[in-house]
Amino acid sequence: MPGFDAYSPREIAHRVQEVCQLKARLPFLQLAMLGVLAGGFIGLGSLYYVIVVSDPALPHALQRVLGGVVFSLGLLLVVVAGAELFTGNNLLAMAWADGCLSTRDVLVNWAVVCAANFAGAAGLALVVLLSGHAGQYADTYLKIAAAKSSLPLAQAFFLGVLCNVLVCLAMWMVLAGRSVVDKFIAIVLPISAFVAAGFEHSIANMYFLPLAMMLKASAGQAVEYAGLWRNLVPVIAGNLVGGSVLVALVYYVIYGRGASASVASSARTSSGPESE
Repeated sequence: MPGFDAYSPREIAHRVQEVCQLKARLPFLQLAMLGVLAGGFIGLGSLYYVIVVSDPALPHALQRVLGGVVFSLGLLLVVVAGAELFTGNNLLAMAWADGCLSTRDVLVNWAVVCAANFAGAAGLALVVLLSGHAGQYADTYLKIAAAKSSLPLAQAFFLGVLCNVLVCLAMWMVLAGRSVVDKFIAIVLPISAFVAAGFEHSIANMYFLPLAMMLKASAGQAVEYAGLWRNLVPVIAGNLVGGSVLVALVYYVIYGRGASASVASSARTSSGPESE
């Protein structure tokens, strides 16, 4: 489109197909290590968020919006520095629907990346605890964790749905951009919106909840593990539905049908003599 530098939605759909196929075929060790990095990156965004929302001088709305903006650091690191994030990888459902990936390809990717994200996020939580940084924000961490672990299951599920609609829309728009600045702009508004609204992101919770548990344990208080799973199970399920059904499969119906043939044709063209 003349004067419009971003990729069009139809071109984004083709790019999603290509990227999803590459993600699903990464070697196990590389996939797992990139997943650990993503968990740590989202944890860093969460740490930044806590610093902002711990300031009682900020008005509520400004606190929430500014907290969401700084939380965007996590996804920006995932996209620009390179990492594999479970919630973003829910877009693999688009390539699965078009027959590019098998059900096993998708489920293995999701399982490995989700587990690795947990390891990275919880690992960062441990480092933050040992550094002493978490102590000055202990009240905020404990308050956040208490609110998350006490959510009714249905509410946690639907908050997870809403969250990953915005996360996957951010990932979709990232593929429209051609520069780091484009990607930054595509990420900040959707991510800050879900944070400000109080939606539930499973990988961020893999940082918040373990760190709160560690703070309790270090203070000699009883630690309840049930609250961790009471939050993570419905939120992961909600994130899956929001990202894979309400974004990936909806865009597949609109733009993606037959995109695999276009991707294959593009790959054959790029492998010709003129590309060498």
